[in-house]
Amino acid sequence: QVQLVESGGGLVQAGGSLRLSCAATGSIFSITTMGWYRQAPEKQRELVATITKGGSTYYADSVKGRFTIARDNAMVYLQMNSLKPEDTAVYYCEAVRYGTNCWGKGTLVTVSS
Repeated sequence: QVQLVESGGGLVQAGGSLRLSCAATGSIFSITTMGWYRQAPEKQRELVATITKGGSTYYADSVKGRFTIARDNAMVYLQMNSLKPEDTAVYYCEAVRYGTNCWGKGTLVTVSS
């Protein structure tokens, strides 16, 4: 089992920055890819960024050039710069283990205009 706990969300003005953190505990040795997803009100959860065990990254087009994902052992981070009101959402940490997705409970990011 893997447990994920996100932190770092909050209220920020448009153009500002936030850094999200996710701590993984439990059977972390079995984790392959980690990532961040987000879900805005009345919208489906969408992929933001992922990072493999080897450090390969993927970003959604909507965040390329503004967000950076990083990983350090059992931690995964999301540095978010130049935030826009449309980035407002609950951000969820994800870990893939034996082909199964594990999720945190999420952290709310609100970007005011």
